[in-house]
Amino acid sequence: MISKKVCMLGSFAVGKTSLIRRFIVSIFEEKYQTSVGVKVDKKQITIDDKQLNMMLWDLAGEDAFNTLQQNFLRGSSGFILVADGTRQSSLEKSLELYQRIRPDYPEAAFVLVLNKVDLQESWQVSDEQLRALRADGWQIFLTSAKTGEQVELLFEQLGRLMLHQEIAT
Repeated sequence: MISKKVCMLGSFAVGKTSLIRRFIVSIFEEKYQTSVGVKVDKKQITIDDKQLNMMLWDLAGEDAFNTLQQNFLRGSSGFILVADGTRQSSLEKSLELYQRIRPDYPEAAFVLVLNKVDLQESWQVSDEQLRALRADGWQIFLTSAKTGEQVELLFEQLGRLMLHQEIAT
């Protein structure tokens, strides 16, 4: 079995913990719970007949990326940058985090998640922004931790990217 470490990054209240809970136990809780520090969960999935043990590191949302959080990133094979589609500033923060950590993890797989697609009528992120990001090579998932939309697909695709990077190295 192959094990891979994945870090969930993004601002406060974008849905990182809710996405993990939806993926791990198929549950969504309305009550917001702030993550403190880091919480690690794991789930085994099968991708292309390969067993993958995903170690999911749910890092506390921070608008100021600090040294302590950078220590949690060590050994990561994949990153899920999570933004809340109803808050433009959270997308900007996710892209800023990417710029800050990408140089230290050039081989890691990155995906961008715009969560809360169930609230799309309230989104501040435009279709034009999404098209531009996709044109720049971003894999973007429009998810809802509440309804489960694209959550499984998100983790499966990230797993596939990490497995392909292992084959390439």
